[in-house]
Amino acid sequence: MRELVRTNDMVLVSAVGALLDGANIHHLVLDQNMSIIEGSLGVLPRRILVHDDDNRQARQLLADAGLAHELRADD
Repeated sequence: MRELVRTNDMVLVSAVGALLDGANIHHLVLDQNMSIIEGSLGVLPRRILVHDDDNRQARQLLADAGLAHELRADD
Protein backbone atom coordinates (compact mmCIF):
# COMPACT_ATOMS: atom_id res chain seq x y z
CA MET A 1 0.00 0.00 0.00
CA ARG A 2 1.13 3.53 -0.77
CA GLU A 3 0.07 6.71 1.00
CA LEU A 4 -1.32 9.30 -1.40
CA VAL A 5 -2.65 12.03 0.86
CA ARG A 6 -2.49 12.90 4.55
CA THR A 7 -4.83 15.68 5.66
CA ASN A 8 -7.14 17.00 8.36
CA ASP A 9 -9.48 18.37 5.69
CA MET A 10 -12.48 16.04 5.54
CA VAL A 11 -13.75 17.75 2.38
CA LEU A 12 -10.46 16.87 0.68
CA VAL A 13 -10.70 13.28 1.95
CA SER A 14 -14.18 13.05 0.47
CA ALA A 15 -13.13 14.62 -2.85
CA VAL A 16 -10.12 12.33 -3.24
CA GLY A 17 -12.26 9.33 -2.35
CA ALA A 18 -14.83 10.32 -4.98
CA LEU A 19 -12.14 10.74 -7.65
CA LEU A 20 -10.63 7.35 -6.83
CA ASP A 21 -14.04 5.68 -6.75
CA GLY A 22 -14.90 7.21 -10.12
CA ALA A 23 -11.74 5.73 -11.59
CA ASN A 24 -12.40 2.34 -9.95
CA ILE A 25 -9.23 2.64 -7.87
CA HIS A 26 -9.69 0.88 -4.55
CA HIS A 27 -8.43 2.86 -1.58
CA LEU A 28 -8.39 2.90 2.20
CA VAL A 29 -8.91 5.86 4.50
CA LEU A 30 -6.96 5.26 7.69
CA ASP A 31 -7.37 7.04 11.02
CA GLN A 32 -10.93 8.02 10.12
CA ASN A 33 -12.28 6.81 13.46
CA MET A 34 -9.60 8.45 15.59
CA SER A 35 -12.09 11.20 16.50
CA ILE A 36 -13.10 9.08 19.47
CA ILE A 37 -9.59 9.38 20.90
CA GLU A 38 -8.92 12.97 19.85
CA GLY A 39 -12.32 14.27 20.95
CA SER A 40 -13.61 15.21 17.46
CA LEU A 41 -11.17 18.11 17.16
CA GLY A 42 -9.88 17.05 13.75
CA VAL A 43 -6.23 17.38 14.74
CA LEU A 44 -5.19 13.89 13.65
CA PRO A 45 -4.77 13.65 9.89
CA ARG A 46 -6.53 11.00 7.82
CA ARG A 47 -4.42 8.99 5.40
CA ILE A 48 -5.57 7.78 2.00
CA LEU A 49 -3.76 4.71 0.69
CA VAL A 50 -3.90 2.80 -2.58
CA HIS A 51 -2.41 -0.50 -3.68
CA ASP A 52 1.11 -0.31 -5.11
CA ASP A 53 -0.20 -1.36 -8.53
CA ASP A 54 -2.61 1.62 -8.60
CA ASN A 55 -0.21 4.21 -7.21
CA ARG A 56 0.91 5.74 -10.52
CA GLN A 57 -2.63 5.97 -11.91
CA ALA A 58 -3.99 7.43 -8.67
CA ARG A 59 -1.25 10.06 -8.52
CA GLN A 60 -1.87 11.05 -12.13
CA LEU A 61 -5.62 11.27 -11.46
CA LEU A 62 -5.11 13.62 -8.52
CA ALA A 63 -2.55 15.70 -10.43
CA ASP A 64 -4.97 16.04 -13.35
CA ALA A 65 -7.64 17.18 -10.88
CA GLY A 66 -5.36 19.97 -9.64
CA LEU A 67 -4.48 18.24 -6.37
CA ALA A 68 -0.81 17.49 -7.02
CA HIS A 69 0.16 19.79 -4.15
CA GLU A 70 -1.73 17.47 -1.74
CA LEU A 71 0.21 14.33 -2.72
CA ARG A 72 2.70 12.82 -0.31
CA ALA A 73 6.22 12.20 -1.52
CA ASP A 74 6.44 8.96 -3.47
CA ASP A 75 9.36 7.11 -1.94
